[in-house]
Amino acid sequence: MEGLIFLIPIAVVVIICLWLFFTFIPVGLWISALAAGAHVNLFTLIGMRLRRVSPPKIVLPKIQATKAGVPIDINKLEAHYLAKGNVERVVNALIAAQRADINLEFERAAAIDLAGRDVLDAVRMSVDPRVIETPTVAAIARDGIELKAKAKVTVRANIDRLVGGAGADTIIARVGEGVVTTIGSANTYKEVLENPDKISKTVLDKGLEAGTAFEILSIDIADVDVGRNVGASLQADQAEADKRIAQAKAEERRAMAVATEQEMKARVQEMQAKVVEAEAEVPMAMASALREGKLGVMDYYGMKNVIADTSMKTSIAVAQAGGNPLPPTSKG
Repeated sequence: MEGLIFLIPIAVVVIICLWLFFTFIPVGLWISALAAGAHVNLFTLIGMRLRRVSPPKIVLPKIQATKAGVPIDINKLEAHYLAKGNVERVVNALIAAQRADINLEFERAAAIDLAGRDVLDAVRMSVDPRVIETPTVAAIARDGIELKAKAKVTVRANIDRLVGGAGADTIIARVGEGVVTTIGSANTYKEVLENPDKISKTVLDKGLEAGTAFEILSIDIADVDVGRNVGASLQADQAEADKRIAQAKAEERRAMAVATEQEMKARVQEMQAKVVEAEAEVPMAMASALREGKLGVMDYYGMKNVIADTSMKTSIAVAQAGGNPLPPTSKG
């Protein structure tokens, strides 16, 4: 009885040690890899634990690749995991590439994955091209008519240019630019409506796929609609602007004329005031001349006769012109 009591602590210690051993060392995962033909060294699994690498995330993709006939070094898988890469996605991409007879090496797939692109989606897109629909692009032909076009671009991923290549947004922008250029170079909008494929041919000839991660297979114009008569609107706006400018200049000239007229009236009034002032001094000057003997009596009456004759001639001239004659002035 005492011997059994002594063996109980030993058994507990052994159980705890075995539990820690099988927990720290994934023996079951090692056996699974061994059964699948993807031999993994047991010490390699221990090293993964020490390097804080999850063994299932390395061994299971290794088993998957081995069963698919894609040889991959487990050290490369672990290195890609430590570089914050998606090991499972890279392995699936390699398997899909092999099935599609696409030459894709592990280093290239890992680089694409670390660049932030979905390498598995890229392989699928290489096999099954994707259609990108552009937003409605508005452009104006030479005759001033606006056209609104929408294009569908069929693209295929270019795996060799995925790292550093531009994305789908660049393709859409370049296609839109090509559509605007083609419509803008057309003499009339009817040319575009009659031959919408002209847009596709012109855009394809521009080599829009340069520097992108895609290969353009085709560009199809899905829809072309006629918009506003922009040329007529611009001409109307220009005419309205010219009209306003002319009105402003006319108003400026009128204001200047009014100002000049007011200035002339002021000058006339000033001159009339001076004349009235001068006329008021005439009797006094004549009286002074008579007293001083500078002006004789006969000279005075001769001057009065001249004034009367002048007034009479003026009245006759006004009467002949159809106006109202002035009242005759008596001599003396």
